[in-house]
Amino acid sequence: MAEAEAVQLKEEGNQHFQLQDYKAATKSYSQALKLTKDKALLATLYRNRAACGLKTESYAQAASDASRAIDINSADIKALYRRCQALEQLGKLDQAFKDVQRCATLEPRNQNFQETLRRLNTSIQEQLRVQFSTDSRVQTMFEILLNENSEADKREKAANNLIVLGREEAGAERIFQSNGVGLLLQLMDTKRPELVLAAVRTLSGMCSGHRARATAILHTIHIDRICSLMATENEEMSLAVCNLLQAIIDSLSGEDKREHRGKEEALVLDTKKDLKQITSHLLDMLVSKKVSGQGRDQALNLLNKNVPRKDLSIHDNSRTIYVVDNGLRKILKVVGQVPDLPSCLPLTDNTRMLASILINKLYDDLRCDPERDHFRKICEEYITGKFDPQDMDKNVNAIQTVSGILQGPFDLGNQLLGMKGVMEMMVALCGSEREADQLVAVEALIHASTKLSRATFIITNGVSLLKQIYKTTKNEKIKIRTLVGLCKLGSAGGSDYGLRQFAEGSTEKLAKQCRKWLCNTTIDTRTRRWAVEGLAYLTLDADVKDDFVQDIPALQAMFELAKASTSDKTILYSVANTLVNCTNSYDVKEVVPELVQLAKFSKQHVPEEHPKDKKDFVDMRVKRLLKAGVISALACMVKADSAILTDQTKELLARVFLALCDNPKDRGTIVAQGGGKALIPLALEGTEVGKVKAAHGLAKIAAVSNPDIAFPGERVYEVVRPLVSLLDTQRDGLQNYEALLGLTNLSGRSDKLRQKIFKEKALPDIENYMFENHDQLRQAATECMCNMVINKEVQERFLADGNDRLKLVVLLCGEEDDKLQNAAAGALAMLTAAHKKLCFKMTQVTTQWLEILQRLCLHDQLSVQHRGLVISYNLLSADAELAKKLVESELLEILTVVGKQEPDEKRATVVQTARECLIKCMDYGFIKPVS
Repeated sequence: MAEAEAVQLKEEGNQHFQLQDYKAATKSYSQALKLTKDKALLATLYRNRAACGLKTESYAQAASDASRAIDINSADIKALYRRCQALEQLGKLDQAFKDVQRCATLEPRNQNFQETLRRLNTSIQEQLRVQFSTDSRVQTMFEILLNENSEADKREKAANNLIVLGREEAGAERIFQSNGVGLLLQLMDTKRPELVLAAVRTLSGMCSGHRARATAILHTIHIDRICSLMATENEEMSLAVCNLLQAIIDSLSGEDKREHRGKEEALVLDTKKDLKQITSHLLDMLVSKKVSGQGRDQALNLLNKNVPRKDLSIHDNSRTIYVVDNGLRKILKVVGQVPDLPSCLPLTDNTRMLASILINKLYDDLRCDPERDHFRKICEEYITGKFDPQDMDKNVNAIQTVSGILQGPFDLGNQLLGMKGVMEMMVALCGSEREADQLVAVEALIHASTKLSRATFIITNGVSLLKQIYKTTKNEKIKIRTLVGLCKLGSAGGSDYGLRQFAEGSTEKLAKQCRKWLCNTTIDTRTRRWAVEGLAYLTLDADVKDDFVQDIPALQAMFELAKASTSDKTILYSVANTLVNCTNSYDVKEVVPELVQLAKFSKQHVPEEHPKDKKDFVDMRVKRLLKAGVISALACMVKADSAILTDQTKELLARVFLALCDNPKDRGTIVAQGGGKALIPLALEGTEVGKVKAAHGLAKIAAVSNPDIAFPGERVYEVVRPLVSLLDTQRDGLQNYEALLGLTNLSGRSDKLRQKIFKEKALPDIENYMFENHDQLRQAATECMCNMVINKEVQERFLADGNDRLKLVVLLCGEEDDKLQNAAAGALAMLTAAHKKLCFKMTQVTTQWLEILQRLCLHDQLSVQHRGLVISYNLLSADAELAKKLVESELLEILTVVGKQEPDEKRATVVQTARECLIKCMDYGFIKPVS
């Protein structure tokens, strides 16, 4: 019974194979193999399953099955040839050659075997030639590099060649097989920077995309040695070693996304232990005094990139949990470093910020409240453990740690501010005589006073101290930070005129000092950055922003600073924030009069608008910003690297652009200065709000500008998608309307643009707005469709059966709105001119078609009348029967009246078209000319 069933399953498998269902065939053959012990049948089944493996590209399985068939019958020619094909695909050319050689011996006249034999022979010869030449090249390179007497030029060339070779798969494998890792270690032992750098870069190439090789290299060199190289002061070396470690991590974790076959696929390596060891060593580097500032930054970069999950839908966050348990205190130590204290670790300007970012990413990667509570407890224990009445340095470190956390996960930072003694310690440090203490305390107060409740506490308890420091300190760093602290506290009420924190005129004085520092080019950029940050807070006050935009030198100094600092994310964010405040492009809650009355009745605070925040003042500020050259500064800022130009900054820039585009008269200036081009990347990347704002700005420009000038070259095609994204019911009516105007302008330029709009699936949205009750939206959509119908694919949509597209256009021609009629008639004229079928279809979609056509031909507006007459001519030209129907109606009388008119300059085209219609009727013989 079992044997009979096995034969039946084999037949089923054959049928599946003939139907090209190779998975089902494989399943049938596999089931049959379990039921039979007959050797002949076993050989057939293995051979057939090998054929399936070749078809599904499972070459390792195909080779294995063919081998089993050959074990049963060594002369099985089909199995031999199938194994040959599988081995060739796996790159084992020598073994494949042996199999096809045996096939050719068994069947010498088989042309297929002879051809495969020749092909494999050529491939093997070429492989050997490359291998021997690569081997000799590798050997020569190492000889030149390890020979101290080699010329510098030769050595540099050999190093570069080795790096290039290491990046190629074949080259990397040859280096590895030729004891290359040992020779590279010898290069590293020379301690000569250029040779060590070449060795590290070659190893990076060898590790990329090859798990087994990366594991072997990691175990040969050891993680200790790699980390010690990364810890050096040499920035180039540190970065190269960081890239090597990243390549190793990518290969071990499978992030390289390369497809592996053969040996590499067959190797099952447990990489978790190695990855954990790398993470552990990176965490140790954070707190080691032997590690340079550059090395510490690279360690933080690697942790930032590789520890938190890239996709939060992945459940496993074990790497983050491991770092929180074993490394959070070490990260907090870095965050809490104070550069002016003797115990400070070597740092760069970015080290503490990178550590804050890491804390933020780790906190965001936690999945539940217990994990977040555990994280918070570690932070609390670390900070309270630092408080020591006998040791002021420890207290400073504690406050610096809180300050760093506030720059990371803000919610956590706010919870830590609520701990007993933290706010009091900040205020107390402000009164310290040491400048290092004052610097830390002032920075901490700046970060702490983001929430109004905190700002109120500091205003009550610390403003007098801040003012005292500001007046007495001679240290510019402390002075400007104190000023920013006062600026931030002064703006804690936001744009609410009724919540001013300081006396009248105080914020203007602070802003004046900020502008003075901003214009002073002798001060270092880092210090001037604080001046911009101060203005970012103070410009929430309408008096301050009004004064600022009138100070042209200060405005231009800020723009120049922004252009020169495209690598400093803080400056870009602060400048963008200042411009948002000056243009009032921040979100404002709508004031509901009933709620205002209710609030007054219950004696609650009611937000007040500053008189200078009214529209005419905002318009004046926009004009001054444009005159000062704001667009060129914004265009430079947009070009900054994505790591520097954060999504939040992009959103702020998009808000500013939208505010600047508000007045149609200003849009020409914006286009001339490159504003159109600068808006495109903001509309494609960033936050959802930012992309919508930027798209709206693009729509405003596209609606009134020549697209060839506003978006030169291929850029114009990138504008289409953002505009189409605004055709959404979730967007407001103005965004819909201006997007339709922009698309109308674009679709009128070229068929390539119309094709792009069609491919972005905008047509259904445009049609939806043609049904709108809102007159302007309906008109804009119809005008857009009028341009779109020139496209052949759009015409095909109208030709298709079972839709009311043509009916809608015909009915819109009968509406009372002149502009709507004009657009609909234009669309209908082009459609009926393009296809005779649409002429017939027009007469079938509605019984009112003739009445609507007659009204068009009698219209007061000449443009509408002309389009009606063109439609009439198209219908007359389409078919004699259709023409007869028109002649028998009142339309003939209308055509006669219009055709008899004197063709003055304005009416010439109308009269001429009517006469052409009459001539067409004469051609059919329906009417005769009067002699």
